[in-house]
Amino acid sequence: MKRLTILIALIIPLFLCTSWGFFAHQRINNLAIFTLPTGMIGFYKKNIKYITEHAVDPDKRRYADTLEAPRHYLDVENYEKDIDSIPEKYNDALAKYGLKHLNANGIVPWQIQRTYYSLVKAFKTRDSIKILKYSADLGHYLGDAHVPLHTTNNHNGQLTNQVGIHAFWESRLPELFSTNYNFIVGKAIYIENPLKEGWKILKHTHSLVDTVLTFEAQLANSFPSDKKYSFSERNNTVLKQYSTAYSKAYHDKMENMVEKQMRSAILEIGSFWYSAWVDAGQPELKNLIKIDLEPEEKKMENDLEKKFQKGVPIGREL
Repeated sequence: MKRLTILIALIIPLFLCTSWGFFAHQRINNLAIFTLPTGMIGFYKKNIKYITEHAVDPDKRRYADTLEAPRHYLDVENYEKDIDSIPEKYNDALAKYGLKHLNANGIVPWQIQRTYYSLVKAFKTRDSIKILKYSADLGHYLGDAHVPLHTTNNHNGQLTNQVGIHAFWESRLPELFSTNYNFIVGKAIYIENPLKEGWKILKHTHSLVDTVLTFEAQLANSFPSDKKYSFSERNNTVLKQYSTAYSKAYHDKMENMVEKQMRSAILEIGSFWYSAWVDAGQPELKNLIKIDLEPEEKKMENDLEKKFQKGVPIGREL
């Protein structure tokens, strides 16, 4: 009995929401590099390890920064019934809703714009460290804008008895099936208006929310309940997760939605990087200035990693 109690206590569901999951974020950032033109791809390929590994930095910052969580989502219904009614510009939204409302309900389209202009500035100053940092961050926020459950107040199915669907869609499915995806997405293109493009992405993503939720609910009602979950052991911990059979049924039912969203994210990220470089005057990316982080910034990074390892994120689950 004691052993059984311990075992049950160690059963940890893999339902924690980590925005695309570390695997998918890193894969998306990595592949976005190959959309870049000749004047950029050499620098990015040289630093592919950084761009890939640091794709998850914004998620790690959620364990240390109280302002980080809302940068990853936008709860459309908590703003307006119709996404088109939300002011496009940040200052207009701030005037309409107030800062408290924005921080509670998400600011991802405006965070994309902010990070974009930070990247433009980094290109202009030819600061290699900041170019890499903001490229990785921008890739993350754009990736999040492609996740349907990052655009709704029912972000983890908690309003429809579907708790766990968030990580199911964005982590479990790509981890199981992305090896069969077609990631040849073409070349990056210039984006005239980054803010408008960010909203365009978000509006399309939000249009998928109903399908994501409804299809899973339908499947749950028809699938044998004893075959919905499976268990695996990792580091002496029993993990509960959606079974491969249930995952495949859901994945097939959505007809390549996850693949399409990953493909779109890859091309959009490459296009945002390219556009920032163009807006900065297309600086030469060879022999860039290497400006080391300030001691205080290095300390912040070390502290961040320690807090992340403790596993206590600040703010709501994503």
